[in-house]
Amino acid sequence: MADMIEIKHLNKYFGDLHVLKDINLTVKRGEKLVMIGPSGSGKSTLIRCVDYLEEPTSGEVIIDGTPLTKKNHLEMARKYSSMVFQQFNLYPNMTVLGNLTLAPIKLQKKSKEEATEIAIAALKRVGMAHKAGEYPQNLSGGQQQRIAIARALCMQPDLILFDEPTSALDPEMVGEVLEVIRSLAESGITMVIVTHEMMFAKEISSRVV
Repeated sequence: MADMIEIKHLNKYFGDLHVLKDINLTVKRGEKLVMIGPSGSGKSTLIRCVDYLEEPTSGEVIIDGTPLTKKNHLEMARKYSSMVFQQFNLYPNMTVLGNLTLAPIKLQKKSKEEATEIAIAALKRVGMAHKAGEYPQNLSGGQQQRIAIARALCMQPDLILFDEPTSALDPEMVGEVLEVIRSLAESGITMVIVTHEMMFAKEISSRVV
């Protein structure tokens, strides 16, 4: 299997704090890599470097054979990856459908019709098609996170990065979000998942780091 992500000698400093120390890691295409570790150990920083939300201090991140740079990172994100955050980061003044069609229209230049079709299909995958016209504040945390996952799917990415997708949820909502991620894992998409859910990690992962 070809490498989807290759990380070489990655270092990240915040001031004097050396958060990522010479990280070397590869993720194969289609792999489900789960990262676990104590809070503050740099897991979120690492996947934010993979999406270039944080700029590495030194070292290299290569996605599908192309090195990520300051110049190409937006284009690379459009082409390859989507991220699901701890906080759902939905726009409160837009409906669910508006949240989902925004990036495909703005970034991928899709027509409104095509973006809507993709969004409805993504909502169906996460069991939320009936909420397309709702506003985020009218949804539970679990529903909002499922919407956030659907939004990631709308970019039709080869790679989804999950940054502790259940950590902001009440315990009874965790299961519904993990179920959605579990079903996506069967679709062959490459995933990197930061989580504290040990049983889930064991069940879903091709490999745990």
